[in-house]
Amino acid sequence: MFTPYFTDIHDDIIIPKPWGEERIFTPENLNYTFKLLLIKKDCRISLQSHTEKVETFVLVSGKAHLVVGTDINALETIEMEPMRGYTINVNTIHRMIAIDGDAQIMEGSTPETGITVRYQDDYGRPDETEQMRKTKNRGWTSTQEENDRTKE
Repeated sequence: MFTPYFTDIHDDIIIPKPWGEERIFTPENLNYTFKLLLIKKDCRISLQSHTEKVETFVLVSGKAHLVVGTDINALETIEMEPMRGYTINVNTIHRMIAIDGDAQIMEGSTPETGITVRYQDDYGRPDETEQMRKTKNRGWTSTQEENDRTKE
């Protein structure tokens, strides 16, 4: 008798981002999300917070800064240490910046529900809603070539 070890073997979903990419490894129906963020050299994610999502970040390669705080006028910049967990609670403002090359950061989180509030975004993207997450590339329509040209 065969007993399966997995309830689901899930191919990763690659979501291009203007700053790099997200690779989501978990199916949407779980009560958590696990992904790998690739942030390209000198790029940064939005200065953002989440209305429902709690995240833990782990730097697995490269170097990155974590900008974090609850008051947008008093944010702290921390150089992330490899293989150390940084947990971001609901409504905490944060952003990560790749320094001295590309950075790979693992993210474990509660499900991607609620709104990602963007306080500042280098690429002019609006807040990300649950409806937007269901669209191709989560509403981001630029190609990688266009992204590269805007950074020159």
